[in-house]
Amino acid sequence: MPKIGVEQSLSDVTAALQEKGYDVVQLNNESDAKGCDCCVITGQDQNVMGITNAVTAGSVIQASGLSANEVCEQVENRINR
Repeated sequence: MPKIGVEQSLSDVTAALQEKGYDVVQLNNESDAKGCDCCVITGQDQNVMGITNAVTAGSVIQASGLSANEVCEQVENRINR
């Protein structure tokens, strides 16, 4: 099953993904994203300093404005490409 990194504050998204059987890891810092097939972020602190360093080859989903189910749909769409 794919490994999904989720920011700590997105507990509803974490629960929804775990319910679907995904291996979910908490993203506390950028090194946690390594090895993830997809990462879900809040977008609150996205690129604050204008620096864009990619730390994962997987997709990144910004959860701002999305329900947990909508995030799950996006994860499934990106992983099943």
